[in-house]
Amino acid sequence: MLFQAYDSHLEQLSAVAERVCRVLREAGIEYRIVGGLAVLFHVSSRDPLAARLTKDVDLAVDRADVPRIASAVRSLGLEYRHVAGVDMLVDAKTPKARSGIHLLFAGERVRPNDLEPVPSLAEPTVGDAGVLLVSPAELVRMKLISYRQRDKTHIIDMDSVGLITPEIEAALSEPLRERLQLVRAEEALATGSE
Repeated sequence: MLFQAYDSHLEQLSAVAERVCRVLREAGIEYRIVGGLAVLFHVSSRDPLAARLTKDVDLAVDRADVPRIASAVRSLGLEYRHVAGVDMLVDAKTPKARSGIHLLFAGERVRPNDLEPVPSLAEPTVGDAGVLLVSPAELVRMKLISYRQRDKTHIIDMDSVGLITPEIEAALSEPLRERLQLVRAEEALATGSE
């Protein structure tokens, strides 16, 4: 039963992401899948058994495209909402913030005290069904900027399958490189490995 629920949620999440991305692509709107779903796709491309499920879809877009995005997703029964400082696409019939598609804006900080802004929409990685993912390098940056417990877990997952290369690490700003080392040290302490 648990495995069926996991598989069902993953299928639903992937289907929603694919539909939204297809509509955005057809409308000529740039986007990148970011967040936990991007981690899941990147990690599963290396080791499907190491990938963790996430609860929602996060998209990086250009803020100037919000009116076009709102118009494009109406055909899917979605509508744009800005609630409590969060921009999202929700089911027009049963709008729930938890199950919405969260929008992050390229070149802007998610929170005012973030070390760096969301990356630009350059250098995508093409995932399954032709969806555009943020590159592993930019995803690592975003996770280290956000730096919540779930972001640290995502960093560990990406690191465990070799997605955080020496080149990616070297390109990080010093504060983000320090955070990466802290995550690795915490993981080594927790697992008893050095």
